[in-house]
Amino acid sequence: MSRSSSLLTALTFLLLSFTSVGQEAPTSASELQLGVESYKSSHYEEAAGHFQKAVELDGSNINARLYLATAYLAQYIPGVDAPENIQIAEQAISQYQRVLDSDAERTPRVNSAKGIGYLYLNMKKFEDSKHYYQIAAGLDPDDPEAYYSQGVIDWTECYVPRMEARAQLGLRPEENLSAKDPEQKKVCGELKAKSTSLVEHGIDSLHKAIDLRPDYDDAMAYMNLMYREKADLECDDVAARDRDLKTADDWVDKTLATKKAKASKESAPTAPNPQ
Repeated sequence: MSRSSSLLTALTFLLLSFTSVGQEAPTSASELQLGVESYKSSHYEEAAGHFQKAVELDGSNINARLYLATAYLAQYIPGVDAPENIQIAEQAISQYQRVLDSDAERTPRVNSAKGIGYLYLNMKKFEDSKHYYQIAAGLDPDDPEAYYSQGVIDWTECYVPRMEARAQLGLRPEENLSAKDPEQKKVCGELKAKSTSLVEHGIDSLHKAIDLRPDYDDAMAYMNLMYREKADLECDDVAARDRDLKTADDWVDKTLATKKAKASKESAPTAPNPQ
């Protein structure tokens, strides 16, 4: 071998050595960081790929698993039943469940339960959704959103069948179910048997949410809606129906007053810095 060939071989070896030193093997932490950067740039599919690698490199990395679920959630389109969209939701649920089943601290487990609840709610799996929001409330009894979400689910489960029944009866929006009409009385009895416990649970859940967050105007708005559900089921008690409608109107007033107070507070000028 000539001297020049020997030198070239030596230089090549030295270059490869420097290259191998500069290209460190990816770690769970480095993939997590890359995923966060992609997520911040709204490149959710790319972020999910990095988070998946982070999980594969360290299965105990709870943050990577939680971020992976969140990246899937960001790609999910609520209300779209396409198979690929459902698959994304199921992937998110799977990762959230792994976090929920782990020995992680309370906050990531609460967020995971709420994440699953949100996905099931949008997939119209209402009882599954409520179950996970109840888990979230059990983990953190001071979280108003877990109770609010249960109230929303209860209202949805009451409202949809009631409106379908009213449509079949040909009732106008301003008309209530009446016990004087045999067919309406029969339908009202069926709805009451199915929905009374949901109405009661929904009102109780919304009260808890408002107790924990006194300016929770969204919860107040649903309280109005829930009392209107209750009123339409009072088909054989006009006085009770009137009380429920009065209570519903009161919640409308509270909602509007709260929204107005919030808007005034947000638009109020801030005090100048004396420095």
